[in-house]
Amino acid sequence: MSRTPQLYVEVPKEECLEGRRVKHDCIVIQDNIEVRLREGEEVPEFIQVDKAKFLAKEIYDRFHFYVDHYEHRMKVDAIIVYPDRRTKIYLKKGDELLLLPVEGYVVTLIADVGNRVRKGDAFAAVTTRKGEVHYLKPPKPGTVVYIDEFTNRPHYIYYILPEF
Repeated sequence: MSRTPQLYVEVPKEECLEGRRVKHDCIVIQDNIEVRLREGEEVPEFIQVDKAKFLAKEIYDRFHFYVDHYEHRMKVDAIIVYPDRRTKIYLKKGDELLLLPVEGYVVTLIADVGNRVRKGDAFAAVTTRKGEVHYLKPPKPGTVVYIDEFTNRPHYIYYILPEF
């Protein structure tokens, strides 16, 4: 059984706080301190609310709403927590992503969310109507952060955070 990653996105503190209690699950970051809070928990005293950044839990499938599709950059800070609950990817506002479309008669996904892909590695395979198989490779190495699936066709868009 595969579990879905968790997505946390930056929101104004008023959207998360009621007094010093959080309205819903969130991550609070101040300098190098990161605290994960569940709904109704109180922000610890050592966190200064005015200096902290609040990231609210969001539905992972809505990740594409936080990416500018013209410039391929993150609109807000975000954290993706993978199903093992130990691995995280931090995405900063302005980080550029590779958006790589995968379209074809039959599409086979090779790389999954959280996988690192190198420049020569295939991340997906496309089979044409004639039965030819084409392997898609990224132009830069990076980590797959999201795969957007279109429900009306077997088409996908890979969101890859490139390494520099």
